[in-house]
Amino acid sequence: MTTLIVYESLYGNTAEIAEAIAAGVRNSGQQVQTVGTDTAPTEIPGEVTLLVVGGPTHAFSMSREQTRSDAADHGAAVVNTGLREWIDRVSPRADLPVITFDTRVKVPLLPGSAAKAADKVLHRRGFEHAARGESFWVADTDGPLKPGEIERATHWGEGLISLVERDA
Repeated sequence: MTTLIVYESLYGNTAEIAEAIAAGVRNSGQQVQTVGTDTAPTEIPGEVTLLVVGGPTHAFSMSREQTRSDAADHGAAVVNTGLREWIDRVSPRADLPVITFDTRVKVPLLPGSAAKAADKVLHRRGFEHAARGESFWVADTDGPLKPGEIERATHWGEGLISLVERDA
């Protein structure tokens, strides 16, 4: 079983979460690879049995070119292919389980989630076994991650394989 984690990260917070999830997957005895959306494959290799995708929540959803440009003006890394664009380009595999995650500011009653939006778009694109996963919390737009989020992401990664097997 091989897990591929594809993520978009502008300030490094989502990358940290992706690596923590990967550590959890490894702890469960599975092979895992993490890759940013700029270099992620658009054909998912056949040996991949679980796809995990995530990105930051921008303007209540996945980032767009304009929100990434605004973030870059405030010191974020330049990302040419965001999660939204990568999902539009990737070839769907109807049989492949996909789980989404995001990073976002924890504000009571603040709507919107990149994980929720990605789940919807993945379904429309033909990933029949997509599911919304977790949101991981940042203190502010540029971070840092809230205390305990790395550990929570690692623990969540450890349980992903059993979650997929249960839902199969």
